[in-house]
Amino acid sequence: MRDPIGGTTRPATRGKSQNNAIRFGLLGATDIAPVALITPAKTRPDVIIAAVAARDGKKAAAYAKKYKIPIVLSNYQALLDDPAIDAVYIALPNAYHLKWATKALDAGKRILLEKPPVANAEEAATLFRSPPLSKPDSPVLLEAMHFPFHPAWQKLLSLIDQENIVQARSTQHAPRGLVPLYGNMCKFNLAGGCLMGLGTYNVASLRQVFRADPVECLDASCNRISPGNDQEIDRAFYGTWMFANDAVGSIEADMTADGGYSWPLTGEIPTIALPKLTIKHREVVVEGDLPSDQEHLVTKTVIMWAWSFPFFYHRIDVENKHTVRTKSDGKTVKQWTEIAYVKDYAGDKGVNSWTSYRFQLEEFVAKIRRKPGSGLWVEAEDSISQMKMIDTVYTKA
Repeated sequence: MRDPIGGTTRPATRGKSQNNAIRFGLLGATDIAPVALITPAKTRPDVIIAAVAARDGKKAAAYAKKYKIPIVLSNYQALLDDPAIDAVYIALPNAYHLKWATKALDAGKRILLEKPPVANAEEAATLFRSPPLSKPDSPVLLEAMHFPFHPAWQKLLSLIDQENIVQARSTQHAPRGLVPLYGNMCKFNLAGGCLMGLGTYNVASLRQVFRADPVECLDASCNRISPGNDQEIDRAFYGTWMFANDAVGSIEADMTADGGYSWPLTGEIPTIALPKLTIKHREVVVEGDLPSDQEHLVTKTVIMWAWSFPFFYHRIDVENKHTVRTKSDGKTVKQWTEIAYVKDYAGDKGVNSWTSYRFQLEEFVAKIRRKPGSGLWVEAEDSISQMKMIDTVYTKA
């Protein structure tokens, strides 16, 4: 087989199954793959990044050289047709996910599929309920929603009480200039936009916190991208949903954030802010040794800083506000606040340096090997529900 710049690619079968390694092929020479898969795979000897396929042959060849990928293929189908490739990582523009994930399933490949998995809920149902996945020995398909695989996120979930949550707010702000306005994420025909990129994390965070789908979308709005660019694209998105027990969840995501500083003449300076997730609980009665006419109540608020990329840094603040008051007239007898700061970078079986992508790869490999993992996974119906929730807020806006 000839590569797109005139050389001959090495056969993918060369060195196959050394140490029974899983051989990955990359669909696209993408910016996210080094963080999401190439680097995490370096700490797993049984995972090899064996090939990359891209439409731009010179870019693919340069990419392969930079990341020491032995095989360069001239098109995506050639990679899928190669029997020596065990799994594929798909991080193409969102509009192409359904097409190439379907082709990969038909080829019997295991698939790590970048989020969002597809462009809408209808496509999600088509993909995740497709015939190849209904078989007992079906290929592994995982939406690469990486942050829930990190121990810090699981620690957060252990610190909240779902039945008592009254409000959750999830925010993220990418500084202006980080996302190129001419790139694929800012093209409507490629299913781009803030909500489909940065905001999909926020939506997933609410579904994880409430461990449920919303009852309805209450409100939604967006800021469109600046003139001269694709005006169908949202650069910032705001959404609010009602969940069970009248709990409210909201998101704020901005992929071109600027301003927000207290100093004058700073309105166009890119915003630097940590992702923040605030979870407020209803007041609950705590049993204790008090006079019969008094009661002890606690209101919990949990805040996670840098929740979406906790491997760089994170902190979980657990605040318990205590109030002792008389039952007859509600008069406050005493109040105090306790705050604890929690971190968890490694969990029970990880390493402090592991990213959420590395923890995700651990589960993906375990699933392929049919070995017990941690139990963490993004189920097919979760991916479908995620896209349904995104659709509701787009419809509302």
